[in-house]
Amino acid sequence: MSPPGLTSTTDRHELRDGGADTEEQVARAWASLLDQADAIADSITLTLLEKDRDFYESAPPELRADVRDNTREHVRRGIRTMAGLASPDEKAVHVWRETGRRRARQGVPMELVLNAYSLGTRVLWEALLHQRGNAAVDIDDRVLLLAGQRIWHALDVQNATLVESYRRESARLQRRDLQRQQSILDGLAEGRGADPEFAGEAREVLAIDADEQLACVVAAFDDLSGEPLHAPEDKLERAGATSHWHVRAGTHFGLVALGELEMSDLIELLRPAVAGRVGVALSQDGFAGFATSYLLAARAADTVPRGSTEIVAVTDRLPEVLLAGNPEVTSLVVDQTLGPLLAQPSHTSEVLLATLSALLAHDGSPTHAAEDLYCHRNTVIYRLKQIESITGRSLQNPQDKLLFSLGLAATGRWRAG
Repeated sequence: MSPPGLTSTTDRHELRDGGADTEEQVARAWASLLDQADAIADSITLTLLEKDRDFYESAPPELRADVRDNTREHVRRGIRTMAGLASPDEKAVHVWRETGRRRARQGVPMELVLNAYSLGTRVLWEALLHQRGNAAVDIDDRVLLLAGQRIWHALDVQNATLVESYRRESARLQRRDLQRQQSILDGLAEGRGADPEFAGEAREVLAIDADEQLACVVAAFDDLSGEPLHAPEDKLERAGATSHWHVRAGTHFGLVALGELEMSDLIELLRPAVAGRVGVALSQDGFAGFATSYLLAARAADTVPRGSTEIVAVTDRLPEVLLAGNPEVTSLVVDQTLGPLLAQPSHTSEVLLATLSALLAHDGSPTHAAEDLYCHRNTVIYRLKQIESITGRSLQNPQDKLLFSLGLAATGRWRAG
C-alpha cells in the first residue's frame, strides 16, 4: 500500500495562481500529519487484513508483519514527499517499485496490492480533511483542493509503477520456476529419482505427492516444423491431472500425476492432441522408476511407423519394444522366420505374410482368418501349407508360433485380432 506525493508539472500550474505561499500551505498541511504517520499506517493495515481476511489468514505471519512495516514506510515517505521534506534518495517511487517486486515474490495477488494503494490514499486524504479543524494548521478549501489533486494524481503514478514492477518480477519468477522444473524433469529422466534427497526436491518443485501414481508420455519429433502433441497439459488439467512437460533428445515428454485416472483414461484424453508418434508408460515406482518409464515410453513411440499419428501404451507393444531394444536379435528373428517368405516374389510374399498375420490374430483358425481376408477357408488352408513348406515351421508348434509372431512384430506386419 501507499499514499505518496509528487510535485508534477500539472501541480505547479495549479499552484501558479497562489504562488509560493499556497505551495507552502499545501506542504504544511501534509507535514501536519507526520506525527500521526504510524497510527494512520496501522489503521490502514488493520483494514487491509480484515478486508482480505481469506488471503491473509492463510498467509504466513511474516507476510502480515511485512505488510505492517511496509505500510508504515510508505505512509511516512509519502507524507514527507508531499510535504517537501524528502531527500533525493528518499523518493517514493523506489518504494513502489520494491513493493511490486516483493509482493510478486510473496505471491500476493496484484488486485490486493492495488486495492491496498487505493485504500491507503483514501485514508490519508481523510486524515488531511480532519486537519481542517486544527487551528494550528492553516488549511482552507483551496489548499485542500490542491492537496487532493496531488495525492490522487500520485495514486495513478503509483499504480502504473507497481504494475510494471510486479509484472516484471512475476515474469522473472516464472522463468526461474520453469527452468527449475525442467532441470528436475531432466534429472528424473536420467534416473536421479532414486536419490531420496532429489526425489524430495522433485515433489516440492512439481507439487506432486509421494504416493501419486505417475506416468510418462513421450512424443517423437519426426518433423521439426510441427508439434507431435498439441497442448497436452490443458486437456489433462481439465480432467484434474497434474502434468509437467519438457523437450529432451528429440522428444517432447511429460510427467503426469494420474490422480483418479487410469492409463486408458490418459490415452483417451491425449488422443485428440496427438499429431505424431506418442508412447505412454506407467512408472511402477514413482519418481524412482520414472527413468525406466521414460525409456519404455520412448521405445513404445518408436514402434509406431514414421509418418503415423498414433498414441500407444507400452503394455500394448511389449513384443515390439522388446525387439526394438535388441536390434541384433530382431534381425536374427526376422531372418529365421520371415526371411524365406520375404525372399518370394513381391505379390506372393505380401499375400502369404497377410495370411500368416490373420492366422496368428485368430489363433490359427482358417475359418476366422478367411473372414478377415475376404476369401474362402480352403484358400487360407492352401496358403498355410505354402507358408509351412517355405519356412519349415508349423503353427501347430508353440515355439514356431511365437517366433512367427515376433517376426511379424519386428517388421510392423502384426495385426491384433
